[in-house]
Amino acid sequence: MNTTSLPNVVLVHGGFADGSGWRAVYDQLTRDGYRVSVVQNPTVSLADDAAAARLIIDAQDGPVVLVGHSYGGAVISEAGTDPKVAALVYISAFMPDAGESVNTLISGFPKDEPQPPILPPTGGFLFLDREKFPASFAGDLPAETAAFMADSQVPWGVDALSGQVSEPAWRAKPSWYLITTQDKMIPPPAQRTMSGRAGSNTVEVAASHSVYVSQPAAVCACVKQAASAVAA
Repeated sequence: MNTTSLPNVVLVHGGFADGSGWRAVYDQLTRDGYRVSVVQNPTVSLADDAAAARLIIDAQDGPVVLVGHSYGGAVISEAGTDPKVAALVYISAFMPDAGESVNTLISGFPKDEPQPPILPPTGGFLFLDREKFPASFAGDLPAETAAFMADSQVPWGVDALSGQVSEPAWRAKPSWYLITTQDKMIPPPAQRTMSGRAGSNTVEVAASHSVYVSQPAAVCACVKQAASAVAA
């Protein structure tokens, strides 16, 4: 394999999680010759998280495929205007338009679909209900893995959810979207609506919101589609 022509991959995690969840995706892509970097979002505000992503993007030595899971989709929509970003990949992610926020999109979720079990804010931060976390966030993971994720949640700042995207990168750059049909955090119909609005290249996978942990091969396949288009 000629790895010199492969674009760099930058992975951006979502709310309630950190970058370590990307480990299996990272391992597979690096084995295939990709240079992969993982952003560690503070998840306090959208502006801060976009700045954190730009730090990693700017450190790359060539074109970037920018990948975001869940809330990370809002981050890559804001940070993806960086000139080095050649393609965007959304993994069961929020995809806000200009002036929209995660809160805007959540308010438009179908009311007959499962709703995220977000607890009332504490000190300006949000958590998911620990008991409901496995079923809502990680329904296709082993019980012990889901329990660990529930007990290691990263506090998600309320300001991050209300942060509005200024100039959505997907309006100007090609995008791919992996839709998770068993998702209990971002309803599949909402995922289809967002990706359809953006004209994304889509693939559907029978997986939970934690598809990046449960089915890393499916995530890598979507990233490679974007990378192949960039390389071409």
